Amino acid sequence: MRVLLVEDDRMLGSAVVQALHDASYAVDWVSDGVQASGALERHDFELILLDLGLPNRDGLDVLRRLRASGDATPVLIITARDTVDDRIEGLDIGADDYLGKPFAVGELLARLRALGRRQGGAATSVLTNGLLSLELTSKLARVDGAEHPLSNREFALLQALMLRPGAVLSRTQLEQKIYGWGEEVESNAVAVIIHGLRRKLGADSIRNVRGLGWMVERRDARDGEERPQ
Repeated sequence: MRVLLVEDDRMLGSAVVQALHDASYAVDWVSDGVQASGALERHDFELILLDLGLPNRDGLDVLRRLRASGDATPVLIITARDTVDDRIEGLDIGADDYLGKPFAVGELLARLRALGRRQGGAATSVLTNGLLSLELTSKLARVDGAEHPLSNREFALLQALMLRPGAVLSRTQLEQKIYGWGEEVESNAVAVIIHGLRRKLGADSIRNVRGLGWMVERRDARDGEERPQ
C-alpha cells in the first residue's frame, strides 16, 4: 500500500519511513503543508499520515482542503497536540484516527493495518478469496493448508490484488502501490515479483489478463466457484 507521510521532524520522519518500508509499505515523505497539498493533488495514496504542526500550511488546513475536494483517503493524524479538543476538531474535520506523540511503532502499524482493512472492506487481518489467504500481520500466504512466507515486495503486490479480488490491476497501478518516489523500478519488476509468487503459491494463484494486467479470482469460499463481479 502506498502511504503519504507528512512530517516536518527529520528524525521522526526518517524513523517512520524505515518502519513503514520494513512493513512492506511504499512511502512518500513531505515536510510541509503546501508540499502535502501538492502531492495529494498530483498522486493517489491509500493512506495518509498527517502531522498538524507543519510549516507553511497547518495540518488541519491540509485536511480541510483534502475533504473539500471529495478525497476520502483514510487519514491518521500523528501529532503532539493531544488535548481532547484537538482530537475532536481533527476527527470532525475528517480524520479517521488519531495518534499522539510519542507513539510506539507497533501501535502505528496496527492502526494503519486497521485503516487498510476498513478501506478494503475486510473485518479481520486475513484477506481471502476462498482459495488463497493472506495474513497481514505475519506476511504469510496460505494455499491448501500450506504456509508460504513472502518477501516485502511479494507481500505488497499480493495485498494490492487481494484487496480487490476480481479487479484487474495494470503494471503501472501495481508499481505505484509497491514503490515510492525515487525508487528505481525496472521495466519487468512486477512480472518478476509475480513469477516468484506463482512459484510459491501455484500458477493459478494470480491470473494474467493479456494486455491489461493481473488479478486474483473472486471466488466463493464455500464452493470454490468464481463469483460474478
